[in-house]
Amino acid sequence: MNIRSLTRGDGVVIGAAVVLFIASFLDLFGVDCPSGVDCSGFSSNAWDSLSLLMSVYLAGIIGAALLIVSRAMPGRKVAGLELGQFGAAFTVFALWTAFWTIIDANEAGAGLILGLLAAIALAAGAIATPMVPALKAPLMGAPRPAQQGVQAPYGAQPQPGQGYGYPGTQQQPYGAQPGQPQPYGAQPQPGQADPAQAHAMQAQQAPQAPQDGGAPTGDFTPFWFAVPVARPLYGEDGSPNPIAELAPGTWYLAVEQRGPGLIAQTQDGRRGVLQDTTGIQRG
Repeated sequence: MNIRSLTRGDGVVIGAAVVLFIASFLDLFGVDCPSGVDCSGFSSNAWDSLSLLMSVYLAGIIGAALLIVSRAMPGRKVAGLELGQFGAAFTVFALWTAFWTIIDANEAGAGLILGLLAAIALAAGAIATPMVPALKAPLMGAPRPAQQGVQAPYGAQPQPGQGYGYPGTQQQPYGAQPGQPQPYGAQPQPGQADPAQAHAMQAQQAPQAPQDGGAPTGDFTPFWFAVPVARPLYGEDGSPNPIAELAPGTWYLAVEQRGPGLIAQTQDGRRGVLQDTTGIQRG
């Protein structure tokens, strides 16, 4: 999974899971030890109590793992529910059990207190991330093109090497003109490029007519773009399951307008519909 596809909410979930794991090794309950008496044998942690270990600590860690895996494999379902929904349910269950356990304890130890705080942060991160814009922001910002301050005209093709993730950023072949853009997906040829061959290759990259009845925009010009956060790419046939995930920090080619969305092409040649185009960065 691309680390740039993680959001700030995912960072909260991962951090809370780490704290919850550490808390499982701390004492669950405090013991009043008389002076001069060794009470080390009376201390216990979550690994000495199977019920607390499974219902609070491991349940929360498993929930965090399911949330992160759902980010890497969007659309995967178990019993009709997405993995992220299962993960959120595990985190809420861990918080519920930790709360009533610490209420029932006569003297809570560091393991219970820290476990409850971690469970609160874990459940809050799992539930609030899809609803709070600040938590939906990328954990690591997308890199910007190298040439800062130069605004490219709408629809202009970016030059190879301007930003992270552009296809065709390989070393120029011997005899090629410096800075000459290569067509998307074309293999560099040795020597001077033939103008007729370059024109034919550009014609092959022209937007194709959609097969599902949608009419493309007549004056649409393909352009490069990057997404601010990870977004699913759906099939052109209207299937509800994503075929790929567009990750921040990588440039993709928009080849056609499809209503409010875009027909995007990934670097491995797959094409699909990007339904959410808000906040995209044009190359």
